[in-house]
Amino acid sequence: MKRFARALAPLAMTLGYVCLLAFFFAQVEIQVEGAAGWAANLPTWRVEEHTLLDWFWGGRAMTGYHAWTFSFMALAFHLPPVLLHRWCLSIELRILGSLPLFWVIEDWLWFAMNPAFGLQRFVPQFVPWHKHWLGPAPSDYWVFGGIGLSLLIASYVLEKDSAPTRRAE
Repeated sequence: MKRFARALAPLAMTLGYVCLLAFFFAQVEIQVEGAAGWAANLPTWRVEEHTLLDWFWGGRAMTGYHAWTFSFMALAFHLPPVLLHRWCLSIELRILGSLPLFWVIEDWLWFAMNPAFGLQRFVPQFVPWHKHWLGPAPSDYWVFGGIGLSLLIASYVLEKDSAPTRRAE
């Protein structure tokens, strides 16, 4: 319990920064996509139906736009340990926890701040690319939000148990 209490301030700072990143990226996506969510009007390739999309993508289409942005953000989130030449399990868990939280928050902010949507249209009939809903939000938000938060909390609780590796100088 003591470790968790010590982890609260750094955890809150991390969550705050992830929210800030999500805010800025949501603004970028609003400018790029406009009212046509999930890259509906972008000149990109699309795979509309495939069994793997049902399992790993919530039944949404895979687009070239999303393949490249998801890959780019995964690489960007891994930049700090590359720059610092330091890696450990707690850092990787922090990155892997922050990424799904980033995407859930970014997606919700896309709706909240998009003049073509707003939260009043954040319902299944106006958001056909989110195929599965649980209560007031897509089921992905609950699943990946829970996984992300769990990994992020674990990263701070386990931090003292995993010493960072450093490149020989």
